[in-house]
Amino acid sequence: MILGDVRITPVRAGSYWWDGGALFGVVPKSLWSRHAAPDDQNRIEAGFNCFVVETGDQKILIDTGGGVRHTEKDKERMRLPEPPVLEDVLAHHGFEASSIDLVINTHLHWDHCCGNTVDAGSGARAALPNARYVTQRGELLHAREQHTRDAVSYRAVNYEPLLESGQMRLLDGDGEVAPGVEVRVAPGHNRDMMIVTVRSRGETWCQLSDLVPYAAQVTPTWVTAFDLYPLETIASKENILTRAAAEGWWCSFAHDPKVDFAQVELKEGKWRTR
Repeated sequence: MILGDVRITPVRAGSYWWDGGALFGVVPKSLWSRHAAPDDQNRIEAGFNCFVVETGDQKILIDTGGGVRHTEKDKERMRLPEPPVLEDVLAHHGFEASSIDLVINTHLHWDHCCGNTVDAGSGARAALPNARYVTQRGELLHAREQHTRDAVSYRAVNYEPLLESGQMRLLDGDGEVAPGVEVRVAPGHNRDMMIVTVRSRGETWCQLSDLVPYAAQVTPTWVTAFDLYPLETIASKENILTRAAAEGWWCSFAHDPKVDFAQVELKEGKWRTR
C-alpha cells in the first residue's frame, strides 16, 4: 500500500491454527465460522501478520511473528509447519534483515515477538542486527510477573537479550516513534498492548494488533477468550473504530490470513469492512 509518501508492505511470517472458539470468545460458531472455516479439530488459521513501513528515512517492522523455537508437540497442536526464519521472510519481500531500523513490538506475546531474536552460541542475539526495538514498559513488567493466567504467552528469550544488549527501549505510554508513526496503548487484550498508526499527506493507516485480530471482529463485542479485560477491549474498539470509520482510515489485523488492508464502516447499526 502507498499511503501518501509512505509504503506499507504486509509480511506474513507463516501461520498457525488455534481453536476457533478461543479466538472468537462467546461469539457462536454458527456466526464466526462464516468468516473462518474450522478444521476437524475446530481450529482456524491465524496468520503471523507483520508489516514493514518505509518512510523514506527508515524501515520499520511491526511485530516479528512466531519465530522458530517450537517443540514437536507445539507444532502438532497448532498444525504448525516448520516456521520460516524471519530473515528469509523479509528477503522474500525484498528486505534485508540488516536494513530494518526499528521494530515495534505491539506486545510481547510469543506470536508477535518470537522472531525478535535468534540463537547464537550459548545465548540469543537480535535477529535484526541494526534495529532498535521498542515496546511498553508496563508490558515488560507484566511479562516478568509470569501470572498463572497468561505466563504461557511470554518467553523471556524474545526480549531479555535485547534489554541486556541495549537494543530494546521501553516506552511509557503513547507517542511518536518516528515521524508520522505513532503508538497508542489500547487496553483490553492485555493492559499495555499498543496499536500503531501511520499518517502521511492526510491519509491514515492503523495496525490494530490483537485489538482486532480478524477483519470479522470489527464488531466491538466480538472479542477473544484471551482478552484479559474484555469490557476494556469493547471500549477501545468503539473509540478507535469510530474514528477510523469517520476519517476513512485503512486498517490491518494481527491474524487474519486473508485480509491485508480494509476500511471500516458503520452502516445501519452494523460494523463491517470493505
